[in-house]
Amino acid sequence: MPARPAIQLLSDEAINKIAAGEVIDRPASVLKELMENAIDAGGMNIDVSIVDGGRKLIAVTDDGCGMNRDDAILCLERHATSKLRSADDLEHVATLGFRGEALAAIAAVSRFTILTRRHEDPAGTEVTISGGRMLDVREAGAAPGTTMSARNLFFNVPARRRFLRSDQTELAHLRQVFLLYALSYPEVGLRLTVDEREVHRLMV
Repeated sequence: MPARPAIQLLSDEAINKIAAGEVIDRPASVLKELMENAIDAGGMNIDVSIVDGGRKLIAVTDDGCGMNRDDAILCLERHATSKLRSADDLEHVATLGFRGEALAAIAAVSRFTILTRRHEDPAGTEVTISGGRMLDVREAGAAPGTTMSARNLFFNVPARRRFLRSDQTELAHLRQVFLLYALSYPEVGLRLTVDEREVHRLMV
């Protein structure tokens, strides 16, 4: 009988990819998480850009509260969240998301960029990540609010990428997510651009 392999801890990279597979299964999952973050941040005008059915780009821009440099970096760690402070808070969650897993999961399987600025700050912060590895953090010019962009989704997980359907099918799921939040939050102005063509403009 062969010896059983020794138990060992997985690397952070492997853990993040496994978690990403649980949270992110298609482009629509990315859009859902990014739109929920934008709404939770108090965004009253949210722009969504999609390219190639979400494979090449999913970007969400809001005019919400924005983040400082430290929070822009910390939000990419697993279980880092501004929405819970203790286990007791789980009894009265008032936000769309709260687990603090989504951004780390998206960043683990894409080329991910955060450009953010608080209204009171003179300059913003840009954070660039590729496959879960932080490449750069720098000061950048930015409008108040946050833009989160996921490019080349599943570029480093080809098995997951092969499960994606046609661009039309993935786009149908993306539009369904967009319209769900448009109907749920009529007080928020929403715009959807697909392959550089404006598809929906729902302004208040």
